[in-house]
Amino acid sequence: MSADLLADLSVFVLSLLVGFEVISKVPSTLHTPLMSAANAIHGIVLAGALLIALTAVDVTGYVILFAAAAFAGANVVGGYVVTDRMLHMFRPRTGGTR
Repeated sequence: MSADLLADLSVFVLSLLVGFEVISKVPSTLHTPLMSAANAIHGIVLAGALLIALTAVDVTGYVILFAAAAFAGANVVGGYVVTDRMLHMFRPRTGGTR
């Protein structure tokens, strides 16, 4: 394993741990707005993963690239789904009695 790959994997694992720690400290009432605001950040991560695709030269690089792009894409889609559900809560109900 090359030194560059080891450094990249170290940064990746440390960022996962820091991200988990930060998100676990957020109160549950703020998770939906946080997910909504994170869509732009994950879009940038997805664009960065596609730019890194230009530098991948071996199978390990492609696997890491695929994992990064898959996680970023899932976060973008999940964020928009949560945002859509949150916005539906504020629409008036139609056609029913209370």
